Amino acid sequence: MEAPGGLFVPSNSALVLRISANGGEASPATQLGTQQASHSYPQFLPDGTHFLYYTQGAPEARGIYVGRLGSTESRRLFDAESNALYVFGHLLFSRQGVLFARSFDPVRFETKGNPFPVAEQIAINQQGGMALSVSAAGPISYRTGSAAGLRQFVWVDRSGRELSKVGDPIGAALNPSLSPDGRRVALQRTLNGNTDIWLLQTDRGLLTRFTSDASVDVTPRWFPDGNQIAFGSARRGAVDLYRKSATGLGPEELLVASPQTKTVMDFSTDGRFMLYRSADPKLGFDIWALRSQGDSKPFPVVRTEFEERDAQFSPDGKWIAYQSNESGRYEIYVQPFPGPGAKWLISTNGGGQPRWRRDGKELFYVAMDGGLMSVAIELSRYGKTAKAGIPLPLFNARIGSPVPAIDSQQYVVAADGQRFLMNTLVEEASNSAITIILNWKPKP
Repeated sequence: MEAPGGLFVPSNSALVLRISANGGEASPATQLGTQQASHSYPQFLPDGTHFLYYTQGAPEARGIYVGRLGSTESRRLFDAESNALYVFGHLLFSRQGVLFARSFDPVRFETKGNPFPVAEQIAINQQGGMALSVSAAGPISYRTGSAAGLRQFVWVDRSGRELSKVGDPIGAALNPSLSPDGRRVALQRTLNGNTDIWLLQTDRGLLTRFTSDASVDVTPRWFPDGNQIAFGSARRGAVDLYRKSATGLGPEELLVASPQTKTVMDFSTDGRFMLYRSADPKLGFDIWALRSQGDSKPFPVVRTEFEERDAQFSPDGKWIAYQSNESGRYEIYVQPFPGPGAKWLISTNGGGQPRWRRDGKELFYVAMDGGLMSVAIELSRYGKTAKAGIPLPLFNARIGSPVPAIDSQQYVVAADGQRFLMNTLVEEASNSAITIILNWKPKP
């Protein structure tokens, strides 16, 4: 009899995967259903065959599910804004920052009675993961605060000196995109368990909602003319790509649909091409492109067995900068677009989140120690050669991980490269206290 093995969710997958204890190739343990965006945080139940997992998506699909090894069929238990952990015949989960417990029969896979509160202000990350640990010996421990982090948009100069704040601190604000006229920042924000696109005015700091669909809307990017915004949404299951008028009026148009989860990355300055990231369970993150006009088919730009992501067009549209882990760690590369042509290594000790200066003569990225780096770069006119200088540190970026698991660039470069709009972390879950409840006894 084959050993049960383990369950896991790689960063490039929207599904829970299973791998045998004897090794071999991983296979899907779950399957996305209608209006489901992703599955995560699996936990085996006591029988070692059934498992819990969390589903993000529309409210009617979001919540805690129970699956079984050997089948991708599942059962929804209830709605929640986080994953659930099983302990003492109960499920622990979160709603609106409150940790609840609910009686659960691990044989019949049924809940009993009403949830009751256990603790308040439990930290939850952007993917619905609680900062919670449970033990069959009795104690449970958790962090308070926002694991996604309270963030403040700040303009800084090349030394990192603060020039001005933009608006007030915002919880769970990620993936900023500055409008071509510099007057608005499009961003994704999670509020009351639902992630939508919001617009932040850079002069007045006012924050307004741009999308209001019940499903997950993520990673906005402005079209070069400033008239439309592209974004990803899980309205049909996997995250597909849409565009909508920047006025907020009119219908939303589907750009790219496929079974893989996708993320808009950038547009060429002439608006002819869109770069996006696609998650392949076998190949990892790959870089694809689509012509913005006409009935065209997407085509791969960088597609290997390694992770390639967060690509950015050079200002002339003849090159892209991106990050790849083909060397064993993430580094920054540039290569001709659409190709063919050689790629050129830009970073020296790892890095992520590349951005160009508008004249194409300087490239920025975040080093593994969190510092913002500057590299002078000279690109040939015909996409043949790239000459890069020595990366120079500018300042501590304070924007979180240099290579976020699923998110993209957390800063924007002004046209002249003399200012940066940084999505800084002002509250980190790692700085909050850990609370331990000893001999936790659930209610009967």
